[in-house]
Amino acid sequence: MSQPIRVLLQTTIPTATDDWHIGRFSLLAQTLAAARGADGAPLFEVTARDRGPVGQPDPVLSVLDRSEVDQLWLFAVDVGDGLHEADCEAIGRFRRRGGGMLVARDHMDLGCSICSLAGVGAANHFHTHNVDPDPAHRHIDDRATTHILWPNFHSGANGDWQHIVAVGEPHPVLHDPDEAGGVLAYLPAHPHEGAVAAPPDDASARVIAQGRSKATGQGFNLAVAFEATEHSGRAIAQSTFHHFADYNWDPRLGSPSFVSEAPGDAIRHHPHALDATHRYVRNVALWLAGRDVVAA
Repeated sequence: MSQPIRVLLQTTIPTATDDWHIGRFSLLAQTLAAARGADGAPLFEVTARDRGPVGQPDPVLSVLDRSEVDQLWLFAVDVGDGLHEADCEAIGRFRRRGGGMLVARDHMDLGCSICSLAGVGAANHFHTHNVDPDPAHRHIDDRATTHILWPNFHSGANGDWQHIVAVGEPHPVLHDPDEAGGVLAYLPAHPHEGAVAAPPDDASARVIAQGRSKATGQGFNLAVAFEATEHSGRAIAQSTFHHFADYNWDPRLGSPSFVSEAPGDAIRHHPHALDATHRYVRNVALWLAGRDVVAA
């Protein structure tokens, strides 16, 4: 029996009831904790937490490289002050020792503190940080929430699902034996997803999945995968943390008061889309740990 993979689910804000605190990712934590291998043993051991006080090293992130954590799922929900320099340095050392990492941000500048992360930070383009050099990509896609500027891509309402497409050779995290062709086809939707792209100077990175805007019809990147190298572990840069939030899996669980858009509920009425999301979560966690996604 193999040891469970130790997964840390972590936000970049201190606990705040009316915000995207770690409690709003409870269904993700439950899904991972409930996953079992072929021998019936738990696949993952999950810890979920918010960061400590802003402006000083986080007591966990700043020593992550010396911990027993195997992979970090970092939900960048801050407005620029989410990661201390010491946190970024320790996360960099964590990846250099082979640790896996998923980083998920959102629209405009939400989560921009991750730009300071080595490697994966460069995959994230924001409004005022690491701005996409292509001016054609600097447009407002979500026309309903006018105060949210670029980048934002409208894949649908919170609580609905979106069709996704694999880019290039289907990546292992998109494996879905229940789907035609064996490739995952659904993820939760969000009215204003962020912008991710493979850094042009990083041969280990490539875009693996795209969505399509319901406002403009434009395709946009959903996920960038970084393969392991002799200098770093595997990583995923995700266009929005809303792919993993309770509100997007079941909008009845509520959202912070500043969310103004009316939610949908299509994902509750299309169980296959939610099943695909659960599979994606499992696939990502296995792949980040270097496990065989198909055989597990």
